[in-house]
Amino acid sequence: MKTEVLSAAKPENLSQALKILKEGGMVAFPTDTIYGVGVSAFLGQAIARIYDAKGRSRENPIPILIANMQDLSRVSLSPPPMARRLAKRFWPGPITLIVWRKPTLPDEISPMSTVGVRVPDHPVAQSLLTIAGPMAVTSANRSGDPIACTASEVLEGLGGRIDLILDGGRTPGGQPSTVVDCTKASPRILREGPISEAEIQEVLTKG
Repeated sequence: MKTEVLSAAKPENLSQALKILKEGGMVAFPTDTIYGVGVSAFLGQAIARIYDAKGRSRENPIPILIANMQDLSRVSLSPPPMARRLAKRFWPGPITLIVWRKPTLPDEISPMSTVGVRVPDHPVAQSLLTIAGPMAVTSANRSGDPIACTASEVLEGLGGRIDLILDGGRTPGGQPSTVVDCTKASPRILREGPISEAEIQEVLTKG
């Protein structure tokens, strides 16, 4: 497979990315944290390709990125009030919320009944998600390798394994998102990130 690198600044290249996604291909693009590689969240065979490209364990679920809070209902079954409050405060932004997933999502996305969901705060990611809909997206690097913050770093790690890289320059974050399990009575931080536990508790305490 030849990996194409195209400028994210050109609208026609976003259209090319959408075509690839509809055909089950993999596209890497910048987010507000790091570069991610993704496929349509509704195509099981495409999701399976991400595991193979990254050398990722099938036991490690793949999060979903969406364009806005309204899309949450497309991938989540009755999002908990806690998740809605955190989403209202921190989306778009670097926080992934673990919620109950819709049974209609492909089993390849997660071996569990939950899924991580996030709205990224980056113009390229927003533009792509707006036209493509929910996407299964994970970090654009081989499992165990350093995260990728530029298109060239993505190419170095995943070149020949994915279809397209949308080059949107260096990502501003450089740190993966905070991950919060919202399926219990109280929030549980599964991965520390840019949004602190204190900030999360402040939102939930204020009500």
